[in-house]
Amino acid sequence: MKLAVLIYEGPYNHEASDSAYNFIQAARKKGHEIEGIFFYHDGVYNVTKLMEPPQDDRHIAKRWSELGGEGIDIVVCIAAAKRRGIVDDVLVPNVRISGLGQLTMMAIKAEKLVVFGD
Repeated sequence: MKLAVLIYEGPYNHEASDSAYNFIQAARKKGHEIEGIFFYHDGVYNVTKLMEPPQDDRHIAKRWSELGGEGIDIVVCIAAAKRRGIVDDVLVPNVRISGLGQLTMMAIKAEKLVVFGD
């Protein structure tokens, strides 16, 4: 099954990012294909170089970057990013900025769109 994932919430203060990441890992192990991951609203904070978690904590942005490095299309909403002062320079590798049209295309190509956060 082809899945697209939409994440609304930021890292560390909500479970949406961790839940989405764990869901994606489990889905891939079961043989499902991830069409893409789209970060919207405060979800755009998940993929910035600006976070420096303690060594004994998970590095959420690094996890997303690694997934992008494995060929999964990871997109940040340009409008949501700009409203929060996030530009290309502060994004981790393997993540790109684009518009809501990318989310629409992901949803069209996928069989299901799974949403994490409010």
